[in-house]
Amino acid sequence: MQAPLEDVTARDAREREDQDSPLVLRGMTVAYDQKPAVFSVDATFRSGKISGIIGPNGAGKSTLLRAALGVVKPLAGRATFFGSTLARSRDRVAYVPQRASVDWDFPARVVDVVAQGLYRRLGLLGRFGRDHDGMVMAALERVGMEDFAARQIGQLSGGQQQRVFLARALAQDARLYLLDEPFAGVDAATERAIIKVLKALRSEGGTVIAVHHDLATVEEYFDEVLVLNVRKISGGPVETAFTPEALDIAYGGRLEPGMRVPQKELA
Repeated sequence: MQAPLEDVTARDAREREDQDSPLVLRGMTVAYDQKPAVFSVDATFRSGKISGIIGPNGAGKSTLLRAALGVVKPLAGRATFFGSTLARSRDRVAYVPQRASVDWDFPARVVDVVAQGLYRRLGLLGRFGRDHDGMVMAALERVGMEDFAARQIGQLSGGQQQRVFLARALAQDARLYLLDEPFAGVDAATERAIIKVLKALRSEGGTVIAVHHDLATVEEYFDEVLVLNVRKISGGPVETAFTPEALDIAYGGRLEPGMRVPQKELA
């Protein structure tokens, strides 16, 4: 039996969108000790947007991002980047991990950490030149850390360390930036600096996806959201996906301390 025309048209449109999207997740499932951390999540992150992945603690937000990158192995599902595999798209993808997951005692200077963002471009035997030094300093300038280039990374504050890791991602000159809790544990000045850089990346045609926990800033920071609690609760533009109803389902009616629901609920 032939599929209805509207179903074929919708499927074709979805396939075209998948090919054009920086990141598409289909059926992503991850389990720890046989307990699902993420279950059958479908999501399409559109180009030129700042998207947030939000949900309560233990919802699988970071796990979802790490599964997409292959840091953790999914039980099922797949991730495509720019319509292809991560291996074929890696030079267009930059990742900023959670600050808490980094060994800050490792003896490296700020400039050396940021230079790591150029390694893929240089290749295994590539050598740094004056142009590469300029790229590193330009990335540090974008995050306001150029004066700390010679400082040991472990000597910096938490907010300064986060800026340095963002600068490393900027040095890659990627098209897709994945950030895991970029605002966690940073000072207000750093948060303002980071969101300014992310919005600049968007204006330059880049795409940003960030795991985020502060509901109060979602409407200000993001164009689109994926509301998650192991399963996908809602997804799409903030105006339609970030709703009191979706948050009530995601948080089980119990928002975490200090969190506010969208202002539309109060209208």
